[in-house]
Amino acid sequence: MTILKNSVSIAFTVVLLAGTACSAFARDVTVKVWAGGTSESSMYRIDAIKMAADILSREAAVRGDDLKVNVEGQTWTGWDDFKQAVTLAAESNTAPNIIVSGHEDIGPWSKSGLLRPIEDYVDLDAWPLNQIYSNLLDVATFDGKLWGIPEDAEARPFYFSKPHLKAIGYTDEQIEALPEKVESGEYTLYSMLDDVKKMQDKGVVENGMGFMPRPVNGTDYWQFYQSFGGEMTDKETGKLLLDKQALTDMYQFFVDAVDKGVVPSTYLGTAWDSWHDAVAHDKAGAWHGGTWHKAEWETKWGLKDFFGQIEPTLIPAGNARGRANTITHPLVYLLSTTGSDDDATIAAELISIASEPRINALHAVKSGHLAIGEAEAGVPLYANDRWTTIATEEFLPHANSIPNDPDFGVVWKAMYKGLEASWTKSSSVADAVDGVETEVRTTLGDKVVIR
Repeated sequence: MTILKNSVSIAFTVVLLAGTACSAFARDVTVKVWAGGTSESSMYRIDAIKMAADILSREAAVRGDDLKVNVEGQTWTGWDDFKQAVTLAAESNTAPNIIVSGHEDIGPWSKSGLLRPIEDYVDLDAWPLNQIYSNLLDVATFDGKLWGIPEDAEARPFYFSKPHLKAIGYTDEQIEALPEKVESGEYTLYSMLDDVKKMQDKGVVENGMGFMPRPVNGTDYWQFYQSFGGEMTDKETGKLLLDKQALTDMYQFFVDAVDKGVVPSTYLGTAWDSWHDAVAHDKAGAWHGGTWHKAEWETKWGLKDFFGQIEPTLIPAGNARGRANTITHPLVYLLSTTGSDDDATIAAELISIASEPRINALHAVKSGHLAIGEAEAGVPLYANDRWTTIATEEFLPHANSIPNDPDFGVVWKAMYKGLEASWTKSSSVADAVDGVETEVRTTLGDKVVIR
């Protein structure tokens, strides 16, 4: 899509940063950056901004300007506490200048007045922003405006244990061919259930550990909805879309997994540490997670031979209506309304510099994320990394994202509530789907298409 820029603001930014104007409005500037969902392997979400501040300060010195940019960074490993902190800070007018969060926050936060459109402060036709993948810019767009710059990209693959596949008769050649069979739809989610049941029957995987999906609510579950033919937006109207048949088939799949004995009815709510321990130490048959999990399994959980132990694929299709897929959930650099236009101008310039290919490649390779632009894919550090190459070539072309529509949270909450109800057998699949429809229709009315 074409992003329309505010030429007046762009011109203001260029003039402000090109000459003595910098030293005219500030000689010592502090920029605050907060990042959610950030572990030790992804600290470049903050460090990249610090590197950018050093570069900007050095550039000012070369021009003869007296400008020093300091960065104060704060991270949260989780999301709930982070988003609560951002909300409370916004209410007290103490929000950080730069917020690193998921793209789905753009809708509600822009509507609430927390954010500035970043397109008003950067030049998208200039380096390095002009090489960012257009589909990632689309993900950061809402209501016709670009609100953020992608900080990373990712895919959320399916993972199989190679040793356990071999234990039930797979050859090396058959394992190597599995990703293509998944992509074509020949190998489905139900094929997976059959295989992990064989692993349990063989005794190489404990009962109830054949299939270990994400243990808590998250974007990943929309992949299974798509595996059964579901779509999240209506192409004709642009409204949110709830596909009852896809939801029914998705819920039934997890009920069938429980009935097959490969995942417990009480599974949801399992501690993350228990999950990581199981999948990293080859105690599970199949599971799904993020591309970034590889780095975490290696650095925190002691995984020694990722490619010898694990075979990644797309999330398989569930039936003929669906497709193999993966969802990308880019984090984005967002500009808050905190401070003056001058503050926002400097913060935006830091974001632009941090988006340069060699800087962003540090984050991508260290944390297991993917490139945000074409030039980055050619940076030797990135191009020579086996995992990022596989993920970029085999997963990213199949990735889409959840909508930025601020009302999508209503659909998401109802979907997961229904999934829990049917999974735990506290409700039938049909009643769970009816409950989702009632909640969504009552809350959103004609804002959502239900079919």
